[in-house]
Amino acid sequence: MTNSKKLSIISFSGDFDKLTAVFTLATGAGAVGYEVNLFFTFWGLDAIKIKQGRSAVGKGFLPKVFGVFMGGLKSAPVSRLNFGGLSPSIFRHLMRKNNVATLEELVDAAKVLGINFYACEMAMQILGIGKSDLIPEVKDVLGVATFLKLADGGQTLFI
Repeated sequence: MTNSKKLSIISFSGDFDKLTAVFTLATGAGAVGYEVNLFFTFWGLDAIKIKQGRSAVGKGFLPKVFGVFMGGLKSAPVSRLNFGGLSPSIFRHLMRKNNVATLEELVDAAKVLGINFYACEMAMQILGIGKSDLIPEVKDVLGVATFLKLADGGQTLFI
């Protein structure tokens, strides 16, 4: 029997619009009583880094280069029609104008709602990121099998 009150989302992308979808679904589900588990892997890890600007995060030369290019929430590009990085600012403006929560506000709401944040152990190893590079709300660093056990019995989405 499945538990219809559990939503688990695998966040693979660091794109502004995809992260907005992750946090919109997560906060919506959390607000109506769902258990919500977010699993951040590869570019999705950008959303949960402590340093949100472009910075050399990671151990080793190549991971630091990735850290600079990834950038964090404040530098997240839009997946299509990014217009040289201008689109996220346009989206934030339109969100505020239409009284819609911005990506940063959605992340803050997820924290307040007690949504579970998890980081992918394998992606962190590849990118040279340590748990100390992540926001304190990250509950644990997990492998895929452990995350799948947490997600069992509910709906799982990949964004």
